[in-house]
Order: sequence, then C-alpha cells, then structure tokens
Amino acid sequence: MIRTDLHVHSCLSPCADDEMDPGDVVRMAKVIGVDLIALTDHHSSKNCLTAQLAAKECGIGFIPGAEIMTSEEVHCICLFPSVESALAFNEFLSPLRPRIKNRLNIFGGQTIVHPDGTTEEEPYLLFHATNISIMDLPDVVEAHGGLFWPAHVDRGANSLLTVLGAWPKGLRADAVEVTYSGSGGIPAALKRISVSDAHRFRAMRDEGFPLPLESADFEGLFAYLKE
Repeated sequence: MIRTDLHVHSCLSPCADDEMDPGDVVRMAKVIGVDLIALTDHHSSKNCLTAQLAAKECGIGFIPGAEIMTSEEVHCICLFPSVESALAFNEFLSPLRPRIKNRLNIFGGQTIVHPDGTTEEEPYLLFHATNISIMDLPDVVEAHGGLFWPAHVDRGANSLLTVLGAWPKGLRADAVEVTYSGSGGIPAALKRISVSDAHRFRAMRDEGFPLPLESADFEGLFAYLKE
C-alpha cells in the first residue's frame, strides 16, 4: 500500500495559511509518513516545481495538479504526469479565469515560491469560478495527459452533489473524492479517493490515505484508476 494525500494546498491558494511554503508542505508530508503527495492549489500549478524538487530531496513521490472551480462552481481535482503538462494546462485555463486583481489587505497573499527561494505574488484572485463547464473540463485534462475527478462531492460547499443535486449524465471522471464513506449518488464503478484537502499544516493527516498502488507516482495512480 502507498500512503497518499492527493489534495493539498500551498501558500499560493488564497484560502491557505501563508506558512504553507510548497517545499515545507512536501517536507511535512515526509515527516508524517506520506509516500505520495499532490499539490493542488486553486487554478494554478505555479508552486509545483518547487514542491517537486523538495520531493526529490525527501525521497517521496509527487504529482503536480490544481483544483479548478468550474462555471457551475463545482470544485474538481486535475492531476498531471509532469510539471510541464500541468503548466500547459494552466496556460489553456488562464483566459477562462476572471481578471480580478487581488487586494492583499482584504484577501491575503497568493504567494508563488520559486526554487531559488524568491517569491512573487499572483496578481489575480484564484478563487473565482472559471468559464469552463464540468462537462468540458475532463476532455481538456485528458488532452494534457491528466486525471480528473470532482472534489469533496459530499461536502456542503462547492461540491458536485450539493451544487448540481445529482451526478450529471455523461460526466466522465477517473475517480471521485469523498469525505464521508456512506455517500450516495455516486456511480458505483468509480474508485473513491480520500484526502486531507489541507490548507494548513495541522490538517495534514499522519500516514495519509493508503491506496493499493504499484508505485508512488503519477504512473502508479494512473494504472490503479484505469484498471
């Protein structure tokens, strides 16, 4: 079994604590016994390179990704085989994001941490809905070689079942992320993923969430979800 956490935020996400430096997030994952971590900031993968380098230093697996809010205001997880493919996906998504300037004194920081330790602020707010439907997003993710699933479908805010009321007919997903094991209304064939959705260090779970993967990397997760 591989101990995973496939939905974690860094200081780039406006709702995450400022101390969630992407390198420190990965180092904390190592300390608490996680074998494979995915960084999924809101609408951006710009902290993934720093996280990936930290994962190599720590000797744990890393998957670059992002959490996207669709036009229906449903949160979805998108994971990719490389930082390059994640950033290419971000480039595609960029024109579909509203250009609303962040105001640090109101919304707080959205900090990009570069591998050399320098930082910059993402100028546009990252928590507004994008102009892409949940029915179209899976095709775009697949075109970039990635994996897609609706996030925390059984929670109250920005979840598929709460916002849409039911699983949409024809929605293609590689898995489904659940918080409560007894959740209904989910296609039975989909594998269920549990995560921390951590926005602060104390929310990261010791030893993560075990999955029967052959390897602690994107390829191992892809093979498990596609079998």
